[in-house]
Amino acid sequence: MRTAFYRQNAWWLGTGALFAFGSAFGQTYFISLFSGVFRSEFGLSDGEWGGLYTIATLASAVLLINIGRLADTLPLVRLAVAILIAYTAAALVMMVAAGPVMLAVAVFGLRFCGQGMMSHLAMTAMARWFRANRGKAVAVAVLGYPAAESLYPLLGVSVIDWVGWRATWGLVAAAVGLVLLPTFFVLLRHGRTPGGEGGEDAASGMQARHWTRREVLRHWSLWALLPGILAPPFIGTCAIFHQVHIATVHGFALTTLALAFPLYAGLTVATSLVAGPLIDRIGPVRVLPFFLLPIAAGVAALAAPGGAVVWFAMLCGLGLTQGFSVTLLGSVWATLYGTRHIGSIKALATAAMVFATAAGPGITGALIDAGITFPEQALVMSAYCLAMSGLFLITAPRLAQALAAPVPQAAA
Repeated sequence: MRTAFYRQNAWWLGTGALFAFGSAFGQTYFISLFSGVFRSEFGLSDGEWGGLYTIATLASAVLLINIGRLADTLPLVRLAVAILIAYTAAALVMMVAAGPVMLAVAVFGLRFCGQGMMSHLAMTAMARWFRANRGKAVAVAVLGYPAAESLYPLLGVSVIDWVGWRATWGLVAAAVGLVLLPTFFVLLRHGRTPGGEGGEDAASGMQARHWTRREVLRHWSLWALLPGILAPPFIGTCAIFHQVHIATVHGFALTTLALAFPLYAGLTVATSLVAGPLIDRIGPVRVLPFFLLPIAAGVAALAAPGGAVVWFAMLCGLGLTQGFSVTLLGSVWATLYGTRHIGSIKALATAAMVFATAAGPGITGALIDAGITFPEQALVMSAYCLAMSGLFLITAPRLAQALAAPVPQAAA
């Protein structure tokens, strides 16, 4: 039965989904709920807040490159517990922040632990635990992202109105330290060999070998893939980070912003569930030329008049691309480069993603300060996505050929 895989591996799939769900408090869509109060409390302009966010996120990406490789050597339970303790501390720092410096430290900790390491651990676990059904496994694990995205914007706005922003971060610290940490400790001690997936035997990549991070950095494939793969996190982060600005430009109420997120989450879930089996069947490389087309259309809608309709249209395009993107990225690195060094390689890829999300708010915030609204910037982003889709049309066949190439024979 088609459901047998999901039933037999529910424990491991649920662990991956909980990692993704737990990343929420370090994601832009959650932190940006506090943008207005942060600017007011600490006297920051759009550009200054965006610059602070950029610097803190860039610092988290640098640390992620080094810490992320520990997923190859440390037991997952030990690494997860350490990250969750640091995650709790970051939320507590945010609760008591007394100025821009403490704010930056808190953002750094939340971005590193939440967006960075929780996401990294989720995808690394799925890549290593699963082989034949890796696409399906990733598709289930990434459901944690839209589940959080559909819950926390509305819940966050309500809790902030109810108890204030500082107490909200105190509740976040309690949720991470008293709920997530013990839950993961129990889940990760259950075992680490999903049924029917060959245990933890490493699966090879191109040329039937296992690539090291140094070899990946020297190969053309990484540099051909990254410019397009980083487009969705860059654009999505920028749009959500500046959601209050977008609402002001288009003249609709802030409450409308949160109402659109369940639709975005639903589309992400539906697309992810379609993408998983599709990627298992045809391979992640063949999906590359097409996954950026919805976000290209969605972000272009921001440049048109239409009030709240343009926000819903943008999130629809983003949700469709996001569903394919997160599932695709959970599979493509392991498919191309093997799983023996996947923690190190995915740490590099995740850090690049964090760099992209770091650069976005700072760049776009400075442009807004200079008088160029985000909807005006959106047309350039749309054109970029279309250009990257064209690039993938050229590079995807070469990657497929490299995957199918015979293994060089050793000399007799």
